[in-house]
Amino acid sequence: MINSQNISLVVNGEPVSASVPNRTNLVDFLRNQLGLTGSHVGCEHGVCGACTLEVNGSMIRGCLMLAVQADGAEITTVEGFTSRDKAAQLQRSFQKNNALQCGYCTPGMLASALEYVEAGGGADRAAIRQHLSGNYCRCTGYQSIVDAVVDVIEQGAKQ
Repeated sequence: MINSQNISLVVNGEPVSASVPNRTNLVDFLRNQLGLTGSHVGCEHGVCGACTLEVNGSMIRGCLMLAVQADGAEITTVEGFTSRDKAAQLQRSFQKNNALQCGYCTPGMLASALEYVEAGGGADRAAIRQHLSGNYCRCTGYQSIVDAVVDVIEQGAKQ
């Protein structure tokens, strides 16, 4: 018998109520029960960053949080970032700088980059690399991702 619990939360601005098995992690709940497949499941150990999403204003690893722990929380997935100006700028810059490659890490990388940019992080490449170090990318070598983040920061400085 699988024990379940009823939860209520806000996901990408929409109220959600659901019954979830107690041991379901948050990213699996979002993907499997809500169909929000933008956040990816990579390592399931919180190491790769592919499942990065925002919970109550803080970026977290969705594979390390149980869905029942999110009861009452406000969740924003990569799908929900689209209304934020800096997210749209980052998406365009990732495309322009060829920072997408296979795309598997992209949602988590965008989430972490958005956190950095929205917090007022500077164009210091070492600081950007440090901030993104929790997100694993096998394809790009990070140079193009850092270039994309620097471009957005420099564009903001010109405005």
